[in-house]
Amino acid sequence: MLLFTMQALAELAVLYPVNGAFYTYVVRFVDPSWGFAMGWDYAIAWLTVLPFELIAAGITIEFWRPDLSVAIWVTVFLVVLAIIQIFGVRGYGEVEFILSMVKIAACTGFIILGIVINCGGVGNQGYIGAKYWYDPGAFKNGFNGFAGVFVVAAFAFGGTELVGLAAAESANPRKAIPMASKQVFFRIAFYIINLFILGLILPDDDERLKNASGFNSSYSPFVLAIQDAGIAALPSIFNAVITISVISVANSSAFGSTRTLQALGERGMAPKILSYVDKAGRPIYCVTVQLAFGLLGYVGVASDGLDAFNWLLALSGLSYFFVWGSCCVAHIRFRLAWKAQGRSIKQIPYRPPLGIWGSAIGLFLNFVCLIATFYSALYVSFSLMLANCNDLPCFPSTNPRPPPPVVSGGVDVVANNMRLVTPSSRVPMLSRTRPTSSSKIKYIR
Repeated sequence: MLLFTMQALAELAVLYPVNGAFYTYVVRFVDPSWGFAMGWDYAIAWLTVLPFELIAAGITIEFWRPDLSVAIWVTVFLVVLAIIQIFGVRGYGEVEFILSMVKIAACTGFIILGIVINCGGVGNQGYIGAKYWYDPGAFKNGFNGFAGVFVVAAFAFGGTELVGLAAAESANPRKAIPMASKQVFFRIAFYIINLFILGLILPDDDERLKNASGFNSSYSPFVLAIQDAGIAALPSIFNAVITISVISVANSSAFGSTRTLQALGERGMAPKILSYVDKAGRPIYCVTVQLAFGLLGYVGVASDGLDAFNWLLALSGLSYFFVWGSCCVAHIRFRLAWKAQGRSIKQIPYRPPLGIWGSAIGLFLNFVCLIATFYSALYVSFSLMLANCNDLPCFPSTNPRPPPPVVSGGVDVVANNMRLVTPSSRVPMLSRTRPTSSSKIKYIR
């Protein structure tokens, strides 16, 4: 699903390296009202991710210093992120490069260590093999259990689409964007291998996992698996990697939300002040808004801060399905409009192997994931709801705000616009394009 989505986004980003990327593509190729809804949905998702990650980072530090308040670490990490924003996109890129190298090294090391543990080379567990896949079993609670992790998985892979946002600030998007999009498959495979090996060496009915609520990394399955192997220093090292990963996501949230808000302001779909960009290319007011949302991280200090933690996750997780699906729809509409206006596919600088059919598959899979997520959230007995949910809604796995289709429909009603999509013949195809040098179309800014 993500592979097809990123291939579609790469084609559009190479041809149209503009601010806002996929938000702008939806406005241009689908409908402005849908673009408005999707753009704000995406911006709000990233705005809420920052306090979520600040809380998470503070909780991971409790692995070493449980005596210190989470508020201290929320302050420290918020100040660090503010400093990174001073250096603009270059600061974001450099920090992400360093943090990503640490994460790759840690994941590679865990794969090797996991194989050694599984074969009985470390610890007193002996040869494990696939024992835990049969007893207690690989999949719990059937399809409902499988569908229940979709929101968390979407949250984990959220940010993959930031490649499109970076196109406008890339020196050579025609080379960089396709290369980055092709690496998505290997990134996903890399993480799945880690989780597969983790499932081989730690049973899912381990009683300690019940304490892994929120972001309590002391009971992270990775940390527990290493502790069971009897390796003294590695749990602390891997907890440090978890902390670094959390900071990386927080850094990405600052980039994703500010660039989307700036594009919304530029198109008049947000306060005009948000469109301001200083001489260094930094959307100063958007950064201010993002950092102000980071102050919500102090909610994690409250006695019921864990509830806020779960709701912040719900605010952002489901949004990515709408964003990825919208990217696929925008690509399909682009290809249809390109053909309707009599243009040749050969004029497109980068074309994914499956073309429009890849986007159709990606759109279908996004729809399936949305349906499965709603099914999982609604598949709760009323007795369980009454027992565990007092005054709050009992569906934290779904998005507790109006989804883009509802917002889009509302915008259409207010604007007295009853069309579903922009007609293919009226789509502006040549504005701010970078077609191939062999075509007769000139690059228009």
